[in-house]
Amino acid sequence: MPTDRTWPLNVPGLAYGGDYNPEQWPLETQIEDVRLMQEAGVNLVSVAIFSWAQLEPREGVYEFGWLDAVLDRLHAGGIRVALATATASPPPWLTRKHPEILPELADGTVLNQGARQSYAVASPLFRTYAVRMTRKVAERYRDHPALALWHVDNELGCHVPHDYSENAAAAFRTWLEQRYGTVEALNSAWGTAFWSQRYDSFDEVLPPRAAPTSLNPSQQLDFARFSSDEHRAHYRELRNVLREITPHVPTTTNFMMNTHNKWVDYFSWAGDMDVVANDHYLTASDPEAHIGLAFSADLSRGVAGGEPWMLMEHSTSAVNWQPRNRAKGHGEMLRNSLTHVARGADAVMFFQWRQSLAGAEKYHSAMVPHAGRDTDVWHNTVELGQRLQALEPVRGSRVTADVALVFDYPSWWGAEMDCHPTDALSYPEEMLRWYRALWRCGITVDVVSPQTDLSGYRAVFVPTLYTVTDRDAARITEAARAGASVLITFFSGIVDEHDHVRPGGYPGAFRDLLGVRTEEFHPLQEGETLTLDDGSRADLWSEKTHLDGAKATRTWAEGPLAGLPAVTQHNVGQGSAWYVATRPDDAAVAAIVDQVLTEAEVAPAVAGLPQGVEAVRRHAADGSRFLFVINHTDHGVDVPTRGRDLLSGHNIADTLHVPVLDSAVIHEH
Repeated sequence: MPTDRTWPLNVPGLAYGGDYNPEQWPLETQIEDVRLMQEAGVNLVSVAIFSWAQLEPREGVYEFGWLDAVLDRLHAGGIRVALATATASPPPWLTRKHPEILPELADGTVLNQGARQSYAVASPLFRTYAVRMTRKVAERYRDHPALALWHVDNELGCHVPHDYSENAAAAFRTWLEQRYGTVEALNSAWGTAFWSQRYDSFDEVLPPRAAPTSLNPSQQLDFARFSSDEHRAHYRELRNVLREITPHVPTTTNFMMNTHNKWVDYFSWAGDMDVVANDHYLTASDPEAHIGLAFSADLSRGVAGGEPWMLMEHSTSAVNWQPRNRAKGHGEMLRNSLTHVARGADAVMFFQWRQSLAGAEKYHSAMVPHAGRDTDVWHNTVELGQRLQALEPVRGSRVTADVALVFDYPSWWGAEMDCHPTDALSYPEEMLRWYRALWRCGITVDVVSPQTDLSGYRAVFVPTLYTVTDRDAARITEAARAGASVLITFFSGIVDEHDHVRPGGYPGAFRDLLGVRTEEFHPLQEGETLTLDDGSRADLWSEKTHLDGAKATRTWAEGPLAGLPAVTQHNVGQGSAWYVATRPDDAAVAAIVDQVLTEAEVAPAVAGLPQGVEAVRRHAADGSRFLFVINHTDHGVDVPTRGRDLLSGHNIADTLHVPVLDSAVIHEH
């Protein structure tokens, strides 16, 4: 497949559908499903994700007849298929025969059969069985006309991000030897002179299993990298089989790019995807979950390198796995779906098509709910299908942004380890703190990795980039020198890629860029806040910072650091660099963001929109522009624009009215 990730799905318009599990239903229901899919406008469904035990009920005994019939029926109904490798959960006969493929926790607890993902991803034996099943499926359906996409495994690294079994130990040693070459280089990278941890050979190395006290942080960081890489190696092994047999069919797997799935570095996986796909679910307890949704969508677009991507799963209403699950309110599912499309998705899919009657996810909502067609959920399912059909002109267009937010998985891993100045730091919370302020300003943001070329951005926000290589630090510095306004927050640039502190004062890699030097951290205690000279408050973090070329824009008004800088600005080359050496309250963050955006001359897509209304543009290669306006508020809003509303079909002369909790998409003139 081409590596530019141009949209590979051969389906009409935007893809629409969800996970389809016909093996749970009798034939008459399966026949009804196709008719209902046509009514809803569904054109793509994911099939056979958890079907290994149905396809191979006993070792070497295959029963494909039922799946043949399903695919034939879908094809006859004009519905295409994202066909899974069926490897997401090994069948009971396999784990009973080979319990050595089961994963282990750090304390040695074995995770047994009875749920899903009950396999050690580094197990050569499991991988052999998974490759065999993948080959069987690919050979049988290589020429089936319904086949549009391969869905490899499912949510890799979700339930078992780390395996500590002997399988993992052997694979970890191999990974380390490939990374470092010699045990001497490993000892240097891990700082094993501390606590008599020196290794004489790679054979002595173990995963970071349960130990008497704090584990080596460099070892933990490398084990996180290894675990992400090992899941990717599993993906690649199955994908290579599919490419061998069906080089004309694109492959993907569903990522989980939200602020909960910590342990897979999706940026490092992006080049292996023919199309980037993501699953996203709202957090019921978050009153601004739609902002987290927007972040996830922007991150998905960032991982996709700005190309269109797939929303592989979200929910029509409540999920089943949170402490208190919440049904979605009026218009919420429609707004959620269009937010993903606004931010670059050319496919909208759900878990799942029909709500299960048994099993752990029977209370997870679906496109066809338990209560059937006479429901708001079903009416919303049909309405969304109609809306997506009307948005066919949007397909293939791109989102552009003047602002980048730098997101880094290794920094997430490293910043939240133990034995740090505070264990209350949450990397996602710091990321969302700045993203929310930008969202409320109506600013479109690219969420990118530190390896991204930043030269095209007017403003770059870098929250808590704890671990950073010299090359990535230089790239951020160059963005400022070239004219961008760069904002960096506390606990950034502290260590190199091996988690070794950069000596000479904090913030390490960014001291010269920022024109400051911090001699000591002063973390705040739980519930403690301090006042800045502008009257704002800050918590969690403070530093004894000295100016070294920068100017203070805010200082501490009280406490042991009174009079010292809390927020600074430093002119660098053609741009500037801001440092925020604390965690300001939301009002202060908003004020700082406003200063940076003003300095960088960055404006929102639509000026003057009230809080709770988002506006994002997609741009087509032919010059067409599509303005998405999504109203999350309880009052209607007027938006100045001209063009045709693709959802209503109305022509807009100068002002668009978007009703309460509704959306509009304008093909602008």
